[in-house]
Amino acid sequence: MIRLLLAVLLCLSVAATARASSSFTSEHDTVTLIAGETAASEGHAPMLALRFAMQPKWHTYWSNPGDAGAAADARIAYDGGAAQPVSFLWPTPQRLPDGPLMSYGYTGTVTLPITAPAPGRVDAHGLDITLTAEWLVCADVCVPENAIFTLHLPKGVPQPSADRASILAARAALPAEHGPAVRLGSDGRLSVDQSLPDGGDAWFLPSTPGVIDQLAAQTIATTPDSFILQLKPAAPGSLKAPLDGVLVIRDHSGAEHASMVRADTAAPASAATPPPVLRPASSPMALLRALLLAVAGGLVLNLMPCVFPVLAMKAMAVARMSGAERRHVRLGALFYTAGVLVAFAAIGALTLILRGAGGSVGWGFQFQSVAFVGATAWLLFAVGLNLSGLFEIGTSAMGIGQGLATRGGHLGEAATGLLAVLVATPCTAPFMGVALATALAAPAAEAMVIFLALGLGLALPYLLLALIPRLAALLPKPGAWMDVFRRALAFPVYAAVVWLVWVATQQGGAAAVLCLGAGMVLIALAAWLYGLAQHLRTEGGDERTAHRRIRRARLSGVLALASLLTALALLPRLAQTANAPPSGAAQATTLSGLPTEPFSESRLAELRSAHRPVFVDMSAAWCVTCLVNEKVAFSSPDVRCAFKAGGVSVLRGDWTRYDPAITRFLASLGRDGVPLYAWYPADGGEPKLLPQVLTPGVLLGLTRPCPAG
Repeated sequence: MIRLLLAVLLCLSVAATARASSSFTSEHDTVTLIAGETAASEGHAPMLALRFAMQPKWHTYWSNPGDAGAAADARIAYDGGAAQPVSFLWPTPQRLPDGPLMSYGYTGTVTLPITAPAPGRVDAHGLDITLTAEWLVCADVCVPENAIFTLHLPKGVPQPSADRASILAARAALPAEHGPAVRLGSDGRLSVDQSLPDGGDAWFLPSTPGVIDQLAAQTIATTPDSFILQLKPAAPGSLKAPLDGVLVIRDHSGAEHASMVRADTAAPASAATPPPVLRPASSPMALLRALLLAVAGGLVLNLMPCVFPVLAMKAMAVARMSGAERRHVRLGALFYTAGVLVAFAAIGALTLILRGAGGSVGWGFQFQSVAFVGATAWLLFAVGLNLSGLFEIGTSAMGIGQGLATRGGHLGEAATGLLAVLVATPCTAPFMGVALATALAAPAAEAMVIFLALGLGLALPYLLLALIPRLAALLPKPGAWMDVFRRALAFPVYAAVVWLVWVATQQGGAAAVLCLGAGMVLIALAAWLYGLAQHLRTEGGDERTAHRRIRRARLSGVLALASLLTALALLPRLAQTANAPPSGAAQATTLSGLPTEPFSESRLAELRSAHRPVFVDMSAAWCVTCLVNEKVAFSSPDVRCAFKAGGVSVLRGDWTRYDPAITRFLASLGRDGVPLYAWYPADGGEPKLLPQVLTPGVLLGLTRPCPAG
C-alpha cells in the first residue's frame, strides 16, 4: 500500500512538472513555454518566452521570414478567458540562403521573449496561462506545427525562476532599440552615420518582406566616419523611405552588434565625396569562385588585343625553347611568371591603397594619365627598336637559342612579365569583371590573392609550355629563320605604339603628340647610340685600336644616356597636356553610326521614367576591347537598324579621363573597369549586364528585329 501511494505521488509530481513547463516535442524540434518568475500578481504582466530547440538541419523563422517561410504567431488566455494576441521579441536572425532564395531565421536553440498583457485579476488559486501558438519549421521540407501550452503560476510576489536567466539573456541579445542615424537615397544607398571597424562587415535586414532583393550582395562603401550599404530593390519602386529594419555590424573578431534603424529621408549622392572600397560580404565559396574566374580571366587575357605586343616577344622566347637546355627553359618561365605576379601585386596594392585613401579607381586607372600612356608608348617603342636589331639587351646577341642560358636572360624574362601586365591593363577579358569587382570589394588579403590569380592565368600558357617537355617538342627547331622572325615581330609592337599615341591624342591633344614624337626621336637616338657602343666593343681589330674603340663606345654610351634622360624630362610637360580639351572619340556623338547621348544618371532616370529602352556604353579610348567591340558589333547594319526600330536610346560614358560619376556608376553595377555594357528594358526591369566581348547577335537579342525590307 505504501509503495502504491508513493507511485501515485510520483506520478502526480511528474504531471505537475510537465504542466509547470508545458512543452511540445516532434521529430523536428522541442518547443517549451517558460516563465521567468515563480508567481503571479494582479496588474503585473508575466515574464514569458517560447524556447525552440531545433534538430540539426532544421530552422524556424524571424518576424520577416525572407523570400520563403512564416513567422511564429501566438495568442494568450488567462484562467480560461478570451484569447488575446501577443507579440514576440525577435533576436537578430541568421541569414539562410537556399539556392535563389534568402530566408531569415534560427537554427539550434533560440528563445523568443513574449510581450503579454497583464492579467486583470489573480485569484487565490493563482494564474492559469494558456498559450496557443503556431510556427513553421523547415529543412529540405517545411512542416507547420502548432501546440497549446499551459502554465500555472501561484499567486504571490514574483520571484526569479530558474528560467529567468535564459529569458534575460534572450532580451540582451535583441537588437539595440536606438541605432545610428541612417538615410536612404533614391538609388538604394543606405548611408550610416557610424564608422565601420577595420576588417569588419555590415548588412541590413528589412523588417518587412518584398522590399529588397534579399539574396543580392550588399556592397559597402566606407569613409573615415561613415559607410554606405548599396541595397537592391526587390521590384521597381519597392525600396523607399521610411525603411525599417535591423542593421548588423560585425567587427574583425566576428562579434556582431545589431540595432534597430529607420531610414526616413533620402540622402543625395555627393559627387565631391566618391566612396572608397566596395566590399560585399565574402565567403569561402565566393572567394573560390572569384579565384577560378580570375585564373580564367587571365588566360583569356592572352587573347585580347592589348597583349599582342608582348605575345610577339613571347613568341620569340617560345621559338627558342626547342634549342635550349630544359633547366634554363624552366627557370626562364618561372622568372617570367614571377615578373607577372609582381606586377599584378603592385597594381593591386596601388589600387587598394588609393581606394583606402579615398580615391575611386578601377582596373586600368593608370591609363587615365596621359603621362603613363606616353611612358608606356616610349617603352614599347624601345622594345620594337630592340626587336628590329638597332641594339641588343644582355646576351641576346651572343647566339639565337641561348638567351635563357644566363642570369641576364632570366632577368629579361622577368622584365617581359612586368611589361606584359603593363600593356594588359587596358583590357578587361571575359570572367575578369566579376573577379576584379570581388577583389576590389574584398579585404586586402583576399584582394591580393585574387590579383595574383589573375597573374597566374596570364602566365599559365607560357609556364605550361616550359614545364611540359612534350609541348615544347612540338615547336620547330631553332635556326637562321629566327632572326627574320624576330625582326618581323617588331611590327606588332610598333602598331601598339601607334595606338598609344592615338590614346594620348584623345587625352592631351596635339601638344601630347608633339611631346610623344620628340621623345621617340630622342629614344631612337639613344637606341642607335647604345647599339653603336655595343658594336664598337665587339668589333674586331688589333690591340692598337682597341683603346680608341672603347673610348668611342663609352662616349656613345654617355650620349645615349643623355638622350634617354632628355626624353624622360619631357614627361612633366606631357602630363600638363592633360588639361587640353578632349578630342576625337572623347567627343563622339555617334557609336559606329548609332546616335548617342552623353551619359548621366539623371538622363538615365529620365529615359527610364519615359519607359524608353536604354543601352549604356561605358568605354575609353585606351580600352582596346571597347574599340574591337565597336568595330565588330556596333558597326553591323542590322544592329543599327534594330536599335532604331526599337527606339533604343544609347547613353555613352567616356572613361578615358577620370570621371567620378562614371566610376560610381561602374561600382553600383559591381564593376571596376571598362568596357561595361548595360541594357535597361522599357518595362522598368532590372538592368542586364552584357559580356565584355560583344557580337552582333548579343545586341540583336535585346530588342525587336529590324523590319524586313
